Amino acid sequence: MSKRVFDLLGALAGLLLLAPVLLLVALWIRLDSSGPVLYRQQRVGRQGELFTIYKFRTMRHNAGDGSQLTVGADPRVTRAGRFLRYYKLDELPQLWNVVQGSMSLVGPRPEVPRYVDRYPPEQRRLVLSVAPGITDWAAIRYKDENAILARSADPERAYVDTVLPAKLEYYVRYVHERSFWGDMRILAHTLAALIR
Repeated sequence: MSKRVFDLLGALAGLLLLAPVLLLVALWIRLDSSGPVLYRQQRVGRQGELFTIYKFRTMRHNAGDGSQLTVGADPRVTRAGRFLRYYKLDELPQLWNVVQGSMSLVGPRPEVPRYVDRYPPEQRRLVLSVAPGITDWAAIRYKDENAILARSADPERAYVDTVLPAKLEYYVRYVHERSFWGDMRILAHTLAALIR
């Protein structure tokens, strides 16, 4: 309950403080390319329930389903999108997910169903026992994930065989060690990484 209260207050404060930034980003997206401001996608949440995650749209509208991975200089990404992705500003609408209760400020990053299906059963049970988060240690460690995958001849295979298992280790450790002060450390490191 205390985590939920902290999440709710933190997300509402973030939305209020960042309202001018959110409006400017929304306007930039509309001027930069046609299509909706927000991107919606189904992700797997707590106890395996699907929910709609919100992000600022960073790709061309109707760019096709294609890969669910963004690798290197993906031609689907718009000019505004490149900037938003680099500084992680595309993730800001997830504060609304936190207000709704489908996400937490800190927790394992939510994945699409096709990758969750690859989780080993015990890790899946643990990771999905908590609400997914906007940030965690894996998000900090792999903040340049698309650049890492771009160096691979087969990005999909590299993600499934190397990146995803490493992320799962962070997720499982978070579930075992989670605490209020641990969450505060992750939030502080996330802000520091974004500033750098």
